[in-house]
Amino acid sequence: MVKHIGGNRGVVVVALALALTNGAGVASAEPDLTAFINTTCTYSQVKAALNAIAPDRGNEFAASPTAQTWMHAFLDSSVEQRRQLIQQAPQLTPYHELVVASANTCKNYPA
Repeated sequence: MVKHIGGNRGVVVVALALALTNGAGVASAEPDLTAFINTTCTYSQVKAALNAIAPDRGNEFAASPTAQTWMHAFLDSSVEQRRQLIQQAPQLTPYHELVVASANTCKNYPA
């Protein structure tokens, strides 16, 4: 069972931590989150990908226990639980493309 992080504050922190580039916009179509939902990457690999894509945002992520807890919970969850976690965090929508980019590159880093 996934432990839920309380309130919108945690989701906002996660959204900020996952904003890997400046100027990320809201997509008009439903994004394809398949790569992120189905990733087999470890937490270390995802964190390394975040740092490589945007070091400043990776540092923000590293400084946010809430964001780290959410990512651990997400990666430790089943595919169905991951879908639910994303649905419960609509504030992450502007960052879906960025999270998918990290999922597409995380296998390039050691576990």
